[in-house]
Amino acid sequence: MEALEVVTPRELPSEIRAHLAKLDLSRCMSCGSCSAGCPSSGAPGNEEWNTRKVLRMLTLGMVDEVVKSNFPWLCTGCGRCTLSCPMGIDIVPILAHMKHLRDREAVPGTLHKGAMNNLLTGNNLAIAREDYLQGMAELGVELAEEECPGFYVPVDVENADILFFPNSKEVYGDYEDQFWWWKVFYAARSKWTVPSEGWEAVDWALFSGNYDGSRELAMRKINYVKEKKIKRMIMPDCGGGSYGCRTGLKRCFSENPENQINFIYLYEYLREIISEGRIKLDKSVHAGKTFTWHDSCKHGRELLKHFGDAFFDEPRWIINQCVDDFVEMTPNREANYCCGAGGGMWPMPFEEQAAYHGRFKVDQIRRTGADVVVVGCSNCRDQIMKRLPKFYEGLNYEVKYIWQLVAEALVIDPLEGEELERAEATAAAQWEKFGIDPEGEY
Repeated sequence: MEALEVVTPRELPSEIRAHLAKLDLSRCMSCGSCSAGCPSSGAPGNEEWNTRKVLRMLTLGMVDEVVKSNFPWLCTGCGRCTLSCPMGIDIVPILAHMKHLRDREAVPGTLHKGAMNNLLTGNNLAIAREDYLQGMAELGVELAEEECPGFYVPVDVENADILFFPNSKEVYGDYEDQFWWWKVFYAARSKWTVPSEGWEAVDWALFSGNYDGSRELAMRKINYVKEKKIKRMIMPDCGGGSYGCRTGLKRCFSENPENQINFIYLYEYLREIISEGRIKLDKSVHAGKTFTWHDSCKHGRELLKHFGDAFFDEPRWIINQCVDDFVEMTPNREANYCCGAGGGMWPMPFEEQAAYHGRFKVDQIRRTGADVVVVGCSNCRDQIMKRLPKFYEGLNYEVKYIWQLVAEALVIDPLEGEELERAEATAAAQWEKFGIDPEGEY
């Protein structure tokens, strides 16, 4: 039998020791409940790694070994480990700090590059301002011609009721996925706007452990809201985007109470305009199909843990305004399983490990027998729709955003008469101000 290596505890650097002390790591009993609750434990290529082992290594001072490993990057930040811990240790920020300690040039995949692009150019993909505005103008014309007369994307509107942040992957590639929200705003006659700069919805600084980056992105939103006198900002739809923004806002608020701004989550906004009768819905468009809901970790369990509120009831209420046949996954709500692509796992080079993490989600969906999985996060949507079917045979379902579900059920009253003329004139003046020809080639 090979002799076991004796590990001598090491003294941690004072800064790391102080940070881990705030997270109560010393309370760990090494019981393994965290590993049992973690879908990433024993992932392919990392079979000997699990949460219990990592926490034990940290108590022994083996920080360098953990930081150099892949395990913190396989953590989606879903929080099931914390939910399982009998001592209530908040494990997610411990692993996030291990990401923070990694040399920036050694951050896996494109996360660091994307975060720096966002900080330097205003979006993860470094899309030029002119290209962004040209795309918004042309797509607005397309939607106006096809379905919503007078529609255009309002940019930098002062005193708007709602501020909305686009996702760069939709601006760059999945163009028409933007139509869902646009139709909702149009039908509700919302006074909304998007920024001309700094418009990215997703916070890769959070995913890469860049604390100061997340703060800067939040401060950018605060300054824009105040400058344009925006009434409310919709938290970005991406789970990491909204959670990163909320975390950054909290830090900015604590530094200066004058940084307080009003925000609303997408579920609150959709419920508001439905319950107030500002939009009309026709359930019949979804007849004949069974729908289920995936509880996003960052909109549910982690939001509840760190901010005291979560969105469990609201999305279910919204879905039931759109469909007649809804079934629950098991488990659900706070105990739900992560899809496997949170925490930056979608763009990172760990596709096999992310799919392994999602094995429980596959089983959950299969057990529901649902035709459609409804989600509220872009990473969840990509993982469930694009990645899991590559690794698991026999999956036969559609995946829809919850705002897509609403948009598809909309009964749209088109702009007419003077209202239409005003919208078209306002759009023409806006694009002329920006030097954009909406009829140009994109």
